[in-house]
Amino acid sequence: MTTSEDDEDRWADDTPRVRRSRKSVRRLSGGLVGLLALSQLPVVSAHGATATGALSQELGMLVVVLGVAVVAAGVAAKRTDRLTPTSALAVVFLGITVTAFGAILFEGLSPDLEYSAAAMPFPRSWYPVVGLSVGATVVVTSFVGGWLRWPSRPRYTFLGILLGLWISYPYLLPEPASYWHPLGYAIVLSTPLLVGYVIWTDAGDILRAVGRDPIARWFGVGVGVLTALFFLSVTGYLSFFLDEGVPHQTNVEILPAVYQLVSWPTLEVVLPHIPFFLALSPGQLIIVGTLSALIGVNAALIARQWRAEERAGLTQGTAGSAAVVGTCTCGCCGPIVAKVAVLVVGPSVAAPLYWVFVDGASPLSALFLVGSVMLFTGTLLYSVNSGRRTNWMSSASLSD
Repeated sequence: MTTSEDDEDRWADDTPRVRRSRKSVRRLSGGLVGLLALSQLPVVSAHGATATGALSQELGMLVVVLGVAVVAAGVAAKRTDRLTPTSALAVVFLGITVTAFGAILFEGLSPDLEYSAAAMPFPRSWYPVVGLSVGATVVVTSFVGGWLRWPSRPRYTFLGILLGLWISYPYLLPEPASYWHPLGYAIVLSTPLLVGYVIWTDAGDILRAVGRDPIARWFGVGVGVLTALFFLSVTGYLSFFLDEGVPHQTNVEILPAVYQLVSWPTLEVVLPHIPFFLALSPGQLIIVGTLSALIGVNAALIARQWRAEERAGLTQGTAGSAAVVGTCTCGCCGPIVAKVAVLVVGPSVAAPLYWVFVDGASPLSALFLVGSVMLFTGTLLYSVNSGRRTNWMSSASLSD
């Protein structure tokens, strides 16, 4: 590994697209930090657009606050029986849609913040030691925990080991060989397959029943789609606010870009007259698709729980829903909270933490991605098991 000064020189020679892909990787990792970074962690904007006409950061923030208020009103109306659970779901989805629109607007008009290598709290030469140590810890903990806690479910152990490899992989092989090594592609491609296998094995019967409820199904699909659009916008792969100085000509091309461990062919579409920018790659679709699907399924479970209570005339506790909502909030609203936080504490205070947690080369940025997958998967399984214990997921409650 090179020193921080060498990295700064090397980055200076990178092309704009390479810098943009690296910045996008950093920003997805930063988004998954969530509320942990509430008062300290900044997220770097990938565009640096300025306010245009009536559009501004303040307007985006007001729309976010309005959307959150609508969601809270829907939940409160359901809990106080002012609305039926089905009607409350419609209000909540409206609030989520408004919140997502405001968040995209706020993020798109946020100023472009940059940090120099001089702000690093320690040199990048420490990253391999930290990455290998953290990855090995996740692997060993998964093996020991799975053996002691779930000896009959080795799939949990395998999933933990695979996610531990996510963290260690960049330091197992030297760059740039690691960008095209089959092991890296195997890790990325195996993750959604193993996550899907675990969920389908432990909750497949419940998910099939939930899918037969059209309202719960479409609520989950809608939340998942909004989440995907939000992640694409936050990472800079979808933008309606182009960089200043972008040539006013339509451009469609396929370029290689390193995203999450390895290099992927990336389709870039630039329509400056709209304005519109979109970049899609297999690796990006795998990561965003996995996270969005997990959040969407969690949302469908909440919708089904509310409707099951409505059918049975029950007033069940909301612990399961609260756990799911809290988890999804940590994963989805972190970028907006972090943007507000950096305005409060200032970039100079947050710069060292940026290099530790959001820098794409930092092993802790991969840890947040891995932690989000584990958290969403664990919350989903917890919600299913909790529903089985409280009988709201019994065959009678789930049947239509």
